[in-house]
Amino acid sequence: MPGDVIGVSEQFLPDKLAYDDGGYIKASVLGTVSINDLTKTISIIPKAGNPNVLEVGEKIYGQITDIRGQRAMVNIQSAKNTSRGLVFSYMGVIHVSQVKKGYLEKLTDAFRIGDIIQAKVTKVAGNNLDLNTEDNSDGVLKAMCTRCRAYMIPGKNKTELYCEVCGKREKRKISDDYIY
Repeated sequence: MPGDVIGVSEQFLPDKLAYDDGGYIKASVLGTVSINDLTKTISIIPKAGNPNVLEVGEKIYGQITDIRGQRAMVNIQSAKNTSRGLVFSYMGVIHVSQVKKGYLEKLTDAFRIGDIIQAKVTKVAGNNLDLNTEDNSDGVLKAMCTRCRAYMIPGKNKTELYCEVCGKREKRKISDDYIY
C-alpha cells in the first residue's frame, strides 16, 4: 500500500516507486516489493492499472522553469508515448553537459524560461529526474520571443529561432520536431 514501510535506509537504497522518509523506505504506489541484493536496492512493481511512472530511457515533454548556472530546471508535463497520467509531479534537471554533443558555453544559448521541450530521462531518483537533450529529436519544441512573447519560427540555421513580429533572433537547442 502507498506509504507502507518496506525497508530501512541502513539496509537498502530506494529505487523505482520507493522513497526514503526519515530512514524508512516506503512504497509510493500499490504493488509488490522487489529487493535486489546485488545493488542493495528496494523497489515496487506496480499492479496493473496504476498510472504511468517514468523510467530511464523514456522521452518526456516539459517546460523550462528556471536556469541557474549550469542547470536548467524542467517541470515535467507528460510522457511522450502515452495518454496515461503520471503518478508523481516530476521535476527534471538538464546539466549543461547533457544539452548537446560538443561544447555549450551557456545554457541560455539552448533554453529560455518558458520553453516547451522534449528530453530523454537518464536518471530517476523518486520524483526528480536527470534529463538529456543530445538527440536531434530532443530540445526545444516551442518557444516564445523574449522581447514580445510571440511564438518563434526556426531561423536560417539549426541553432536559431526568429520572431516574425519584432524581428529578434535567439539561439536555442532546437528539436527536429519543432512546432510552428
